[in-house]
Amino acid sequence: MIFAFPMTWPQNYDPFQNPVLSMLVALLPITVLIGLLLTNRVKAYLSAIIALGSALGVAILAFRMPVEKAITAGFFGAIYGLLPIGWIVLNVIFLFGIFLDAGVIQSLQSTLITVTTDRRLQLLMVAFCFGSILEGAAGFGTPVAITAAILIGFNFTPLQASTLSLLANTAPVAFGGLGTPIIALQGVTGLDLMDLSGTVGLLLAPFGVLVPSWMVCVYVGWKKMKEIFPVLLIAGISFSITQYAVSRFHGPWLVGIVAGLVSLVCTLFFIRRLNHANPNNRSNQNTGIPRIKSFQKKVLLPWLILVGFVVLWGVPQMKSLLDRMTIEISIPFLDQMVLRMPPIAISPRAESAVFRFTSLSATGTAIFLSAWVNGWILGYAHRDILRFFQKALYNVRFSLFTISAMMALGFVTRYCGMDASIGLVFSRAGMFYPFFGTLLGWLGVALTGSDTSSNVLFGSLQRITAEQLGFDPVIMASANSAGGVMGKMIDAQSIVVAGTATRWHGHEDQILRGVMLHSIVLAVLVGVVTSVVMFSVK
Repeated sequence: MIFAFPMTWPQNYDPFQNPVLSMLVALLPITVLIGLLLTNRVKAYLSAIIALGSALGVAILAFRMPVEKAITAGFFGAIYGLLPIGWIVLNVIFLFGIFLDAGVIQSLQSTLITVTTDRRLQLLMVAFCFGSILEGAAGFGTPVAITAAILIGFNFTPLQASTLSLLANTAPVAFGGLGTPIIALQGVTGLDLMDLSGTVGLLLAPFGVLVPSWMVCVYVGWKKMKEIFPVLLIAGISFSITQYAVSRFHGPWLVGIVAGLVSLVCTLFFIRRLNHANPNNRSNQNTGIPRIKSFQKKVLLPWLILVGFVVLWGVPQMKSLLDRMTIEISIPFLDQMVLRMPPIAISPRAESAVFRFTSLSATGTAIFLSAWVNGWILGYAHRDILRFFQKALYNVRFSLFTISAMMALGFVTRYCGMDASIGLVFSRAGMFYPFFGTLLGWLGVALTGSDTSSNVLFGSLQRITAEQLGFDPVIMASANSAGGVMGKMIDAQSIVVAGTATRWHGHEDQILRGVMLHSIVLAVLVGVVTSVVMFSVK
């Protein structure tokens, strides 16, 4: 028997001839996923499988996506979930297994205690400042995985480490991975890169100031947060001023790294100057700090090796060199066979579906190599390092499965056009579009797990709709990215990464509940800021 498949399939964003009804049906898979996670009765990987099944059902039965294309999209997403995302998570756990055994985490804790015994300030330096540097260099869940694991070593509970790391990883996300989201936004909109970069920096400036205080308030409450408010203010202001200046006058590439470094230096300076060390926290100190194996090492060396590899892997020249060894595989039934239709695209546009096997240039490889180098320096034999890797692989086996299933869900949603169906309803908001268009970016990241993907998905729609309604297209395209960063803390990928990094797999529902309200409120605030900026320039 010979099966004949159509060559191309045009997406239909309103299969029921009723935009609101089509949107509600398109929202069904993500509603199923969140509902199952919040009930705490179904394990995360089973929740992801059920939600994926519902996505395939909606795609095939409601949106009339050909069966072979729907299944292939799910398979493509599952593979992408393993590389690059799962590869990052696996190697972070691998690295921290070595660090914990060698006493590196404890030594960092001991060093931070010499700066301050105040765990609020330790949280600020690790989750916000250091996390911003990692986000600027790598992205793709790296900062959440690493900072959450560090906080666990500092005796934060798994829930605290997960939610606080997710909260901290907001303002720098738009410039993550050396500005990848902004570069992608420019690519799909055709707008000036520097204008987009600077506008995103402007829209996020208030949140760079707000997030440190917000994060600490969630941790200890309003009263305890006010006690260290001057330092929180300095950390946030220095971050925001630097982020805006670099994004406006240099571009999107080094924003996160430079802003995080400046914020960290200013924070350390004011902690020492104002002497915020709190003697009452001395009971939290670990008095049994082990030495690093049989010899002393500077406490910063392991971390410098990690950051050095991650930053080096993000340098365009290095990335270009390693990308030459990338293997590109065109996904059958999908690559150039799904058409994005107006008004999502200006004219029918074939969607690319190419899997890039970037085993060398992937950020996870940089972390993998830093783990091996650190293992050698810390005195471990090759067979011992290999055992750490095998143990990490065993520990994250269910998490990798969950990530793959959730990414499969996201890819089915994207290639089916369900995401666009949702976005088009948002675009009908008229004069309120600056507000709701910003929330569209938030929804895009919550669905896809990536500010870059959200920008690619909705960037063109934002420009087209803004021009039709008489709004500034640069501001609206930028709002897509700025609003998107607040969706990063609730996307399924980030939730699973946080649960894995804190070794709290199976409790993703509690992590989601811990950050859901914060994500919504912050996204609404970004929408308000966007509206104010938009109407102030009209």
